[in-house]
Amino acid sequence: MRCELSAEQIQSYRDNGYVVLHDFLDADELEVWRRCVGEAVAQRGKRKLMDGSMMEEDNYYARVFAQRINLWNDHAGMRRLMLDERLGKMAADLAGVDGIRIWHDQALIKPPWGNPTGWHLDNPYWSFYSRDAISIWVALDDVTPDNGCLYFIPGSHKSATFDNVGIGSNIGDLFDTYPQWGKLEAASASMKAGACSFHNALLAHGAGANMTPYARRAMTCAYMPDGSTFNGQRNILSQEQVDRYTIGEVIDDDAQAPLIYHRSKDFARFSG
Repeated sequence: MRCELSAEQIQSYRDNGYVVLHDFLDADELEVWRRCVGEAVAQRGKRKLMDGSMMEEDNYYARVFAQRINLWNDHAGMRRLMLDERLGKMAADLAGVDGIRIWHDQALIKPPWGNPTGWHLDNPYWSFYSRDAISIWVALDDVTPDNGCLYFIPGSHKSATFDNVGIGSNIGDLFDTYPQWGKLEAASASMKAGACSFHNALLAHGAGANMTPYARRAMTCAYMPDGSTFNGQRNILSQEQVDRYTIGEVIDDDAQAPLIYHRSKDFARFSG
């Protein structure tokens, strides 16, 4: 895994809200990621979450991508991959924070002839608000404009609020909320399998339709800066967890949101 970041890459991320890292995984590592993701997704069946509280539905959204969340919870190989300290350090260095927790991982598999992913922001969906939240997106297949590569509105994270829209059939709904972004040029992010991108969780982004007869596989993880607090939204939390937290309380439950890197703490190279 190529996990060293240059000063130029860090600055580009902070200026534009995203950075693409080519040759992130070597060929052997890519096969491990593909195998683990494939096993974990197959093991889940139609359950998005391990407890079955979110099930795959047959609707427009289901044809945007198959989504399987927190695979680190119930697959040992995914746990080793997702709780890797090196990923946490990369996220912390890009975001400029001291500590990184996993909010949730998710496999995103756009099916053959799959629908486009409408423009949206990530962080407003989650149970905490942070301008420093960040996500990694790892390409498990070659990703192009033909099969649903990511698109970003560079710099939009700087003016974003926590207003958002759902991912629906009108892919430009976000620009009703942020009309100034609708006048900007989008940047596409084609990647070879094994490359990755990081993007700020307030950066406007989407993905094109899959215009091929082959699935487009990606593995992602949303990261929460250590010290983030509960905002009252359930998102992936159980009702029991929501009832336990009070608004403004720090989310520091390692069983729910494991701390995978902190500058002031010693970590094994691989956690779990």
